[in-house]
Amino acid sequence: MANIGIVIPAAGQGKRMRAGCNKQFLVLMGQPILAHTIRVFEESNFVSEIVIVGAEGDISVIKELVYHQGFQKVAAVCKGGVLRQDSVRAGVRALSPAIQRIVVHDGARPLLTLQAFNQFLEETQEYPAAIMGVSIKDTVKRVNLAGNVLETLPREDLRSVQTPQVFDRGILEVAHYQAVSAGYYGTDDASLLEWMGYPVQMVEGMQENIKVTTPEDLWLAERILAMRES
Repeated sequence: MANIGIVIPAAGQGKRMRAGCNKQFLVLMGQPILAHTIRVFEESNFVSEIVIVGAEGDISVIKELVYHQGFQKVAAVCKGGVLRQDSVRAGVRALSPAIQRIVVHDGARPLLTLQAFNQFLEETQEYPAAIMGVSIKDTVKRVNLAGNVLETLPREDLRSVQTPQVFDRGILEVAHYQAVSAGYYGTDDASLLEWMGYPVQMVEGMQENIKVTTPEDLWLAERILAMRES
């Protein structure tokens, strides 16, 4: 299960954070959010390479972060595209040919633990495509544009999808190629395979593995890390 490559899309500017900069550089418990995210993969014995994909104006900042944190597995920091899907595709191309199993993980999802990540890899090693998700606690209703409730969706059939997501390289590359050819954009990499009609396995994630998108998320992430340290 070794020789796994990690692609971390970190090119989003995070307008909902209202921070005036890339949210992944915001400080969380004394370290940039992106540093927390990278460290899990740096410490995993299953990971051989890490590629970070950033906005053009952030490349030098990311390289400096990698240098000062002493991350040894970061093989490349490359320029992202207009949308997340474009950035992931660039990151996959930047991995060495020896990497045949790829994990995609959001740069702004810094609370994944090493134990949870390694367990995820073990549980999904037989699947060509697998994702992490958690059960939904709230009742979910489908509404129209006017806000009228159309139906209540069965909660037991729904999951809130997270990263990491893991794929055999060949399958992921084909999915991205076909999506580009058709002009199709999905909300995550798994949705590209679903669009192709390819099966994707869901495994249980962790509720704490939140994506830091708003100031409230940053506050919650700080509380979670503080609890772990105590």
